[in-house]
Amino acid sequence: MSVLKLKMATDPSWVKHIVEGNIEEILTDHAYCEQKAASTAISLIVQYPEFPELVEKMSDLAQEEMGHFRMVFKEIKKRGYKLGRERKDSYVNELVKYIKVKGKSKEEALADKLLFSAMIEARSCERFKVLSENIDDQDLSTFYHKLMISEARHYTMFIKLAKDLCPNMDIDQKWADFLEFEADVISRYGKSERIHG
Repeated sequence: MSVLKLKMATDPSWVKHIVEGNIEEILTDHAYCEQKAASTAISLIVQYPEFPELVEKMSDLAQEEMGHFRMVFKEIKKRGYKLGRERKDSYVNELVKYIKVKGKSKEEALADKLLFSAMIEARSCERFKVLSENIDDQDLSTFYHKLMISEARHYTMFIKLAKDLCPNMDIDQKWADFLEFEADVISRYGKSERIHG
């Protein structure tokens, strides 16, 4: 938590009382989280092609996230499950509302989009850590520990990009404000077998 700077930790009972009762659901939700992360990376390339550093990093990220999607899908098939339909992610939708304000400069809009991605990566990293440390299934424990490391790397990459590409923005202050908002949002979750649920 200290590295991620998130203000509210996930209760480990989320794993025992909710996730372990429906592994198929958490894996399906997770698969779509990875697919959406890849889509977000591609969208950033389309919206901001003038930044070579962003294009390069998002190209790599899109490939990595689809690699993670394949890993989760393989886990689903291995267990005899099926990939269901995409789930609504209310947590992410609440974060979107926070950054969607009209009248922003292009630089501020970019900063917000990068911090939005950083926040999702940070919370996913925290959830993967809780999963890896509390789930009885040893294969999934190892699986989520590996992914936790990737998410932490992605989180720091997005924060660095925001600072590098948006020099006129006070990124530290924007991040601090966003963390406060996210803590209020996440306080209403942790009740379903979803990565952000």
